[in-house]
Amino acid sequence: MKRRVLATVLAMAMAFSFTACGSSSDSAAKSESKAEATEETAEVEGETVAYNEAVTISENLTGTLKLGCIGPLTGGAALYGTAVANAGKIAVEEINAAAEGFDIEFNAQDDEHDAEKSVNAYNNLKDWDVQAIVGTVTTTPCVAVSAEANADRVFMLTPSASATSVTADKDQTYQLCFSDPNQGLASAQYIKDNNLAEKVAIIYNNSDAYSTGIYQTFVEKAKEIDLEVVSTTTFTDDTANDFSVQLADAQKNGADLVFLPIYYTPASLILQQASTSGYAPTFFGVDGMDGILSLEGFDTSLAEGVLLLTPFSADAEDALTKSFVAKYQAANKDVPNQFAADSYDSVYAIYAALGYYADNNGGLDVTGMGYDEICEILISVFSDSNFNVDGLTGEGMTWTAAGEVNKAPKAVVIKDGVYVGM
Repeated sequence: MKRRVLATVLAMAMAFSFTACGSSSDSAAKSESKAEATEETAEVEGETVAYNEAVTISENLTGTLKLGCIGPLTGGAALYGTAVANAGKIAVEEINAAAEGFDIEFNAQDDEHDAEKSVNAYNNLKDWDVQAIVGTVTTTPCVAVSAEANADRVFMLTPSASATSVTADKDQTYQLCFSDPNQGLASAQYIKDNNLAEKVAIIYNNSDAYSTGIYQTFVEKAKEIDLEVVSTTTFTDDTANDFSVQLADAQKNGADLVFLPIYYTPASLILQQASTSGYAPTFFGVDGMDGILSLEGFDTSLAEGVLLLTPFSADAEDALTKSFVAKYQAANKDVPNQFAADSYDSVYAIYAALGYYADNNGGLDVTGMGYDEICEILISVFSDSNFNVDGLTGEGMTWTAAGEVNKAPKAVVIKDGVYVGM
């Protein structure tokens, strides 16, 4: 029988800083913190809202967990990394307020979306005596860091690095996001099932593992289901500024939908240049495009009607989403994207896994435990088919032995500058 983990957690709306943080395990301090959390939530929500009914606050789990996070807090991909760090901080604060005798110290490191800098950030966390890591955020750095962490036996749960190479031959790296193959397959099927196009064009980055991986499985699935692909063009990181040739080829071949398995920065230029040229197909993206509405200087009206396959919609009406969005907006003055939601779920999934182990093994005190010990515990739980988590981005989430998450994809459309669930 599946084990359904249940709990009620108090919400907190606090400002974020990119430094290690933790809270005292002193029960009086905890009580004060919880009272403050209830008051602040009431100001934001109008009432105290349970964040989730999917993660047990385990009385058998004690001690202080040192949880690291690696991602781009500065640079061109900073929208992803800051969202992950901000949401992770909120989840940590909630757990620290609710869990008696247990705390998380959270340390977010900047890698600027660079593999070498990401490894340096990882080494910084090891010097800090990290016990588990949420991250890394982007794929290429995650491939590099996961190899190091696998050799060292440090558990990693990435909220957003989706390439299969992230988890390949690494039993201690898991994904909370959809893998690239799953995104490609699901996108093609969704387009076909909803009759979104008769002819499809694809523009992808052939120098990026994330983009290439999604493209490959999309094409395979499109062929299988008779979804006609009439134009396939590419670019690289060095040429991601002029897309006139790619758009002209799509238009010449009559594509009424352009599939963009790419990140939001080149996608924003494609939308701008398509508008300038008068080409107005449907644009369909994947999770890497999430964040385009927050891109500085981008005219969001150009994204009107753009479709995204994503596990999270900030406009959803369930109490869990509404509570999270309100807290995130209060703390960061911004609407959370799916990277934030995946990060939030990642922190809770790690906490739930440790609680699951503690409840089934007579308790667990994590204080001072080596990362290798924590790693083996987390592997044993995440690979257990009876362990599942309900979160912002999926219900009954489970994981395969290969580290892939099982959850249902959702689609959103951009209307009037916001994401609207399909």
